[in-house]
Amino acid sequence: MTFAATVLTLYPEMFPGPLGVSLAGRALREGTWALDAVQIRDFAIDKHRTVDDRPAGGGAGMVLRVDVLAAAVDHALAAHPGCPVVAMTPRGKPLTQERVRELAAGPGVIVLCGRFEGFDERIFAGRQVEEVSVGDIVLSGGECAALMLLDACIRLLPGVMGAPSSGQEESFENGLLEYPHYTRPVEWEGRTIPEVLRSGDHAKIAEWRKRCSEDDTRSRRPDLWERHVGARVQSASGAQREVQDD
Repeated sequence: MTFAATVLTLYPEMFPGPLGVSLAGRALREGTWALDAVQIRDFAIDKHRTVDDRPAGGGAGMVLRVDVLAAAVDHALAAHPGCPVVAMTPRGKPLTQERVRELAAGPGVIVLCGRFEGFDERIFAGRQVEEVSVGDIVLSGGECAALMLLDACIRLLPGVMGAPSSGQEESFENGLLEYPHYTRPVEWEGRTIPEVLRSGDHAKIAEWRKRCSEDDTRSRRPDLWERHVGARVQSASGAQREVQDD
């Protein structure tokens, strides 16, 4: 089944952009996934094709109109009724690898890209739209964030990464940062590849990589480490209860 990506945007010319090259581009050409970049302005209701208006209550900037947004979302849902709708906004829930896996396992995704001061809030009450953020940053629009979201999904589609194990040890896949990597030359400016990686002892290498992954996560991303430790404790408690119940 082809993964259907629909992007609702004021700048459809930004797509596929970087998704048209490398592994994602090849997968697009091979039909593993499909892309439809839809111009939001096509759903404007006046002769000037207006998509925004002044914010109610005053203030700077302009706000995307809810009637125009709803018409664009309805159009996309009519073409892909089983696809979730996500809006890229810094007010959204942080995007996680877990959510990316869920999206990639489905039929596709409809991505709503904001501009100006953002969306009329009523779009989230009037339509089932999930608010998603790619970080605590403010972009000029949701298109760059949409590219990130789609890239994360596409690389998980069957066959895109090549070997099935290619993405299993990436950062965040197991709740931790990935271990450090090295390649030739063995020595560079007095710095050498760690001896354990040259030992040929696969058990020791796996142990070293696991330790590095845990150490780096603990020092660089304490928030991830806390969640990881909490998940391990919860999992162990569940296993203990199962043993006792038996």
